Order: sequence, then structure tokens, then C-alpha cells
Amino acid sequence: MQSVDAVVSSDKENLILVNSRDEAVGVLPKIDCHLGEGVLHRAFSIFIFNDSGELLLQKRSGQKLLWPLYWSNTCCSHPREGERIEEAVNRRLEQELGFTAELSYLYKFEYKAEFQGKGTEHELCYVFVGQYSGGFRVNINEIAEWRFVSPENLDKELVDSPEKFTPWMKMEWEKLKTDFSQHITASRK
Repeated sequence: MQSVDAVVSSDKENLILVNSRDEAVGVLPKIDCHLGEGVLHRAFSIFIFNDSGELLLQKRSGQKLLWPLYWSNTCCSHPREGERIEEAVNRRLEQELGFTAELSYLYKFEYKAEFQGKGTEHELCYVFVGQYSGGFRVNINEIAEWRFVSPENLDKELVDSPEKFTPWMKMEWEKLKTDFSQHITASRK
């Protein structure tokens, strides 16, 4: 396990603004998308399982404006202006964890969550799942800690300490278990 400290995102980078039908309606700097009530923009979340069926979780960097040092799914970010979502997910996996994987798109959803008066996530989020069991290289500017957890232990943690997890991760995990459980169990074979 290696770590790197490359800067891979900036509050000044433009995010893709969308309407609820996922039609692009413009761009806005990331910081402006997240301040106040938030502005709806395109995003993605990735869930990577290892060969034992454990999910790779990350604790978000303490440098994050929203939900710093909260546990979340393997990787989450935003596509760049002019970038296809399929390109963005592997770019970000490589930047944050030093690997790429074959990913399956599952669904997208809109959510809005406010964080302690500091800002709001208002995203139309694409959710992907994949499997990977090789080595990785963690970007310490993005990730403070990482670990693998079994689905059963994650469920227990989410009941015992839900306040330690990002809101989108909790919503996505419930949907994965309810509507896409075959992707969770497939990683155990």
C-alpha cells in the first residue's frame, strides 16, 4: 500500500450544472455549487468490493469543506466539463486510489443534504459498482483513512453510528441492498 499527495481537484474547477432531467444547463465553480443552498450538479459514487465481498470505504480528508473525516463509499466526485461520466469514474479512481476497475452503472438519483451551515450537496449522482482486489495507492489529499468492511458489519455500523457516514453513502447503500443486492453477493463468489 502506497500513498501520494497529488492535488487532483480545486474549488475553482467548473462542475456541470444540470436540471432534474439530467440536462446540462451550464457550469459553475465547485465552491459556488456547494455554498448556501447548493446548486444542482452532476456527480458520481463508486462502490468497490474485493474478492471476499468486502466493501472498500474511505474516510474523507479533513481538508474537505463538506463532511470532512466522515466515512463514505470507495470514491465519489464530479465529471469535468466535456468529460463523459464513464471516463470520469476511472479517472477519479486512478487519482484517489491508484487503480481502475471494470465498473457497472446501476442508477442515478437526486439528493440534497446540508452540512452544519457550511454548505450543501445538491447532486444528480450516478452510482457505479465494481470489483477489485489488487494493490492501491491512496491520495492523502483526498482520503484520510481507508478500510474494507463486510456488508454485515457495515449494516451494524450504520445502525450503531450513522452520524459517522456521509448522507449520500447511506442512501446509496440502502438502494444497493434493496434493488441491486446481486452486485453485493456477486462479489463473494
